[in-house]
Amino acid sequence: MVAPLSSGAMPRPHAAADRAADGLPHSVARVAVVGSLNMDVVLTLARVPQVGETVHAQGLRYVPGGKGGNQAVACARHGAQVQLFGSVGRDHHGNALRLALHGDGVDVEHVEVHEGLPTGSAVILVEPDGQNRICVVPGANARLTLPEDALLHALVQADFLLLQLEVPDAVIEQVLQAAHSAGCRVVLNPSPVRTLPSAWWPMVHTLVVNEVEAAAFSGLNVDSQQSAERAARALLAHGPQQVVVTLGAQGAVALCAAGSHQAAPVCSRHAARQVQVVDTTGAGDSFLGAMVTRLAEGCTLAEAVEWGIAAASLCIGVAGAQPSIPARAQVEALVQPATKLE
Repeated sequence: MVAPLSSGAMPRPHAAADRAADGLPHSVARVAVVGSLNMDVVLTLARVPQVGETVHAQGLRYVPGGKGGNQAVACARHGAQVQLFGSVGRDHHGNALRLALHGDGVDVEHVEVHEGLPTGSAVILVEPDGQNRICVVPGANARLTLPEDALLHALVQADFLLLQLEVPDAVIEQVLQAAHSAGCRVVLNPSPVRTLPSAWWPMVHTLVVNEVEAAAFSGLNVDSQQSAERAARALLAHGPQQVVVTLGAQGAVALCAAGSHQAAPVCSRHAARQVQVVDTTGAGDSFLGAMVTRLAEGCTLAEAVEWGIAAASLCIGVAGAQPSIPARAQVEALVQPATKLE
């Protein structure tokens, strides 16, 4: 049995020091993240096996992951102050995940440690072209509970709440209601896809989906920027104020609802960056972390999406989930190569 780590037992986070060394301004973005924490078991393969077939893996690595953990790290490496709510088991993997998160400057005070449950895990098969297949074992993620007072306190202070669907529905319901009460804007990444209660949609400020998720929720085929815009308009009608559809190599489409400054929804289309793909694991989470941090800093949705695309393009050039998530300085250099950092 491994004893839980106290804050005093953890090493001092290096994120703030790294940002200072990079000459970056200290961000005022504040983000709360509720989501899953997994230890990823990554197998690199020449090809995935067919039914009944055994193949040799070329490599095996254990890498911190889980959508909640990845997105929290992505926000922190972009300069946000991040509070994470999640759940791990009282085991080696749980300790390793909490240490890694703390090392990136993520506040893990409300990452609970469960007795008798293993930390969540994911087996990821990565092929030579960087594409992956993932199987998730929820473990302690399925037993996540949230302290109401601490959650509300975090949401009152946060600019955005970042939420996915790798935790129980009861938790998502609690978080959405708490965010609504606190006046905190919710960014929902509805992955993995499942049916959402109609009451949830209006409580979402920004919905971020990939082409598969956009098709599932809109009932429309999504295979281009044009079809992605149609799907985004259909999803906007459910209640969110903003919808972003990511399309991998085809870029992304962002749609803002009509408001006091525009009579009709405003759409922006964004091209992808041409890069060598090593591993797509974590690309969506890198996109979200960069985008949400920039939104919290006051950028427009279109500007934030451009940063998200740049972050994702850097991510897919490196293997692994959290190890591949880029720092703000890297994204800054890619987006504004001629701009001298203050």
